[in-house]
Amino acid sequence: MALFDAAIGLLQSLLTFFYNLTVSLGVANYGLAIILLTLVIKLVLYPLTVKQVKGMKSMQELQPKMKILQEKYKDNKEKLNKEMAILYKESGVNPLSGCLPLIVQMPILMGIFYAIRDYQYASLPSFLWVADLSGPDHFLLGTLPDGFFLPILPILSAATTYIQQKQTSTDANQQAKMMMNLMPLFIGYISITFPAGLVLYWVVSNVFQIGQQWWMYRGAPQK
Repeated sequence: MALFDAAIGLLQSLLTFFYNLTVSLGVANYGLAIILLTLVIKLVLYPLTVKQVKGMKSMQELQPKMKILQEKYKDNKEKLNKEMAILYKESGVNPLSGCLPLIVQMPILMGIFYAIRDYQYASLPSFLWVADLSGPDHFLLGTLPDGFFLPILPILSAATTYIQQKQTSTDANQQAKMMMNLMPLFIGYISITFPAGLVLYWVVSNVFQIGQQWWMYRGAPQK
């Protein structure tokens, strides 16, 4: 727990550093500081991201052969499992290779969550349309009746999460497809109550990840 608290303190110190950097550049803004922090974190985690994306890509390339085996041995689960294990071995693919790097990153992601959520801003942290990054993003539409708010960042969090998942999606079963569609909606829903600074981190992180995945998937056959 002490180590986790120390990690949160380090991340908050980095956020302060980047804010002070924006001050020295004459564009003092916590939103820009969060974007800079996000980019640095994504670059540090890049090796793990590469392993994660390569693992998912390898599994995606095996999908046609896997579907043949699943159809051939649909009435014999034991034989199917054996044949799938042989397929993984012959192809040199670890079915967990896409998940393990993500699991390793989870403590880091949790640390970032608490670091930004509990950050003590030195001044009012406004950014673009967001009046206060320490509170939820409720953008008032002035042309509509009073009290109508449009949560722009939560909408972006849902949209970028969907695009990121869609890039690495495979021919999954109906239940998995349903989860892929529901997860972005869930992310967008909970983001409505989160501090806007945290949602900004999530959106920028997703956009950066989408760019990374596009680069790694370029030239691959379209699904």
